Amino acid sequence: MGRPRTFDEAEVVRSAVDLFAGRAYDGISIDDLVTRLGVHRNSLYKTFGSKRGLYLTALRWHLQHQVRPLLAGIGESRDAAQALERALAGTDLGLFLLATVERAPVDPDVAGEINEVLTEFDAAVEGPDAPADSRLAGALTATILGLHLRARISADTDALRAGTALIDHIRDSR
Repeated sequence: MGRPRTFDEAEVVRSAVDLFAGRAYDGISIDDLVTRLGVHRNSLYKTFGSKRGLYLTALRWHLQHQVRPLLAGIGESRDAAQALERALAGTDLGLFLLATVERAPVDPDVAGEINEVLTEFDAAVEGPDAPADSRLAGALTATILGLHLRARISADTDALRAGTALIDHIRDSR
């Protein structure tokens, strides 16, 4: 019989989200995970299988508990621009963004998770009355995420505010 688990798995996953959101996947070693998460190496492998297993668990948690609630709020709001602006100000999309540019191109499981959320992001931005064949959604999503990245590094909230206003303008013009 093995020793009882001495860590809170949910807390380890939440801490892993923060760690993976701030550094490239390849820039984090197993030793970094053991040190920063306070989990023994054997426990990490037994619980998550591998560094990649922990990464996928952390990414899925982040998407389910942080990104999707943001999208639900945007999709249900009459003032989508204001809802998006508020949501982006209060939600760290670091892991989502880093996974999109770093891991999705080389990991099919990550690509699947990211593509699913990007589709949901498109639907939230377009709103419930969007035509089924709209090609604008992807461009709007890319614009908003790009402006969010820009605001993260330069504190240019005016550009983000202007970009989010596009959503209401496009919704109103239908």
